[in-house]
Amino acid sequence: MSANRTKPERAAVKLELTVQKAVSSPGLPTNTELRRWLAAALEQSAAITVRFVGAAEGRRLNREYRDKDYATNVLSFGYGSTGRGQALAGDLVLCAPVVRREARAQGKTLAAHVAHLTVHGALHLQGHDHQKPRATARMEALEKRILEQLGYPDPYAGDL
Repeated sequence: MSANRTKPERAAVKLELTVQKAVSSPGLPTNTELRRWLAAALEQSAAITVRFVGAAEGRRLNREYRDKDYATNVLSFGYGSTGRGQALAGDLVLCAPVVRREARAQGKTLAAHVAHLTVHGALHLQGHDHQKPRATARMEALEKRILEQLGYPDPYAGDL
């Protein structure tokens, strides 16, 4: 007699999302798209603010928090749990001009690149990193799997 084994379903992940657009940039994703991408990457409930910024703010934040004097594509700021049912709390800051330039240079659609960076940032908020080769391999494999489920190509396919 064989038992039917089913994979346990993941508990419903709740997302409290706030979107801020400090820069006017055509083609930025809708709140619905951001919510879909984050939900796919989250392993627990979360309260996340996604902020789109220009180059000056992106550079200032990167300099202030990472000691790097240039605007980068995405910054993740994790704050631990909210205390409200132990949901994760954090901010993702995406620098719109950097993201747009990278997408163009890499031959990707803006949506595919922003989806990747949103997933990447959400994984950072949950403690994933890419400081060591094994951690990098695990994080990239997770990103690829999530993006594939979302219908996007491997974001690292063109990387050497």
